[in-house]
Amino acid sequence: MTAEAMEAGPRKGSDADGDRPLRIALLTYKGNPFCGGQGVYVRHLSRELARLGHSVEVIGSQPYPVLDEGEGLEGLRLTELPSLDLYRSPDPFRTPGRDEYRDWIDALEVATMWTGGFPEPATFSLRARRHLRARRGDFDVVHDNQTLGYGLLGDLGAPLVTTIHHPITVDRQLELDAAPDLKRRLSVRRWYAFTRMQKRVARRLPSILTVSGSSRQEIIDHLGVREDRVDVVHIGADTGLFSPDPAVPEVPGRIVTTSSADVPLKGLVHLVEALAKVRAEHPGAHLVVVGKRAEDGPVAQAIERYGLADAVEFVKGITDAELVDLVRSAQVACVPSLYEGFSLPAAEAMATGTPLVATTGGAIPEVAGPDGETCLAVPPGDAGALATALNRLLGDRELRARLGHAGRERVLRKFTWAQAAKGTADRYREAIRRSAATNPGRTAATPTHSGSHR
Repeated sequence: MTAEAMEAGPRKGSDADGDRPLRIALLTYKGNPFCGGQGVYVRHLSRELARLGHSVEVIGSQPYPVLDEGEGLEGLRLTELPSLDLYRSPDPFRTPGRDEYRDWIDALEVATMWTGGFPEPATFSLRARRHLRARRGDFDVVHDNQTLGYGLLGDLGAPLVTTIHHPITVDRQLELDAAPDLKRRLSVRRWYAFTRMQKRVARRLPSILTVSGSSRQEIIDHLGVREDRVDVVHIGADTGLFSPDPAVPEVPGRIVTTSSADVPLKGLVHLVEALAKVRAEHPGAHLVVVGKRAEDGPVAQAIERYGLADAVEFVKGITDAELVDLVRSAQVACVPSLYEGFSLPAAEAMATGTPLVATTGGAIPEVAGPDGETCLAVPPGDAGALATALNRLLGDRELRARLGHAGRERVLRKFTWAQAAKGTADRYREAIRRSAATNPGRTAATPTHSGSHR
């Protein structure tokens, strides 16, 4: 059987995954499907769960998720659970008008922002609890996408399964390490104060999913969660969208990466330093960054220091099709991160057949595979090693072709959203069985109302 045939997987049907369809509430406090792994996760997982025949209601806050539509997705819908949207563009950290306040949760949201904290996980969880309790009996399972708020403890009317992509305490520590002074360190500590809540909540959760073995171990070590409560279900690339296309011309010297310029964890500053070294051997080498340009900070300073203003381009707000063609056009894709809980950009680049240079930070090796077989692997934070690997690929067409082909085959075998949905549904059923055994007197109530809209 070919990898493409393996990837096709089951599709819609009441018995598609071996049992009756489930009614799923999928919670996400941030749902932007074009920026950030959480929104991508919700979009693709919800689609594939619906294709398996399940009823999936995504309950989300701003920026609201964008869900796929089409044949086989009749069971997929969105319910908007609005916050005050305090971080919206173009007026982030805004002060709401008096007529915008609806209840004490809104007041808590504003007060936390005013004091330098990040309120959304806590306040979304409180709104979600109120919403779910009002709809008791509508769902067989509730799936929380890393909110980890106090509001999700206790009886929600259905068993709870929680995805933790990776502990946010990792992001916190990397930002503290990169902070240039005490003022910045105090600001980082206050912003990430919500991680104390997430740590307390995680320890009390009965069923946790994560996306890699590396993240599983960090959840156990950093959050103190019991080993028997954490299962790995790999996520994947949209291999129908992210696929090779010989009609897209390869641009000589093009290196592409997905990164937030001002997030130390993404390691972009090391890739910029590597590019300066690469251009000594390949003068036409240039970098396209999918992400927002930071006007100041280490990345901007490195671009200026090495005279790379004309060799580094940032693109933002592009469509899925434009992103895929951009990756296809590159001679090399690069993931320079110091840490990743999974690395969707690595899987997506490999799915297009674009050869990959990636660090060994966090779970990246689980995705990218062995050095020299499906990628070129380098230590995180090592600009010299990045430059050596990039030079090697840019100068060797045969190696690029071999790694690109092997990379796509690896993704098709191991990392697709159809496989992720099947594994997730299996964990739902385990959680339902465990809850029934613990609460034998509880029976599912008749659904009362949908409360949802597209």
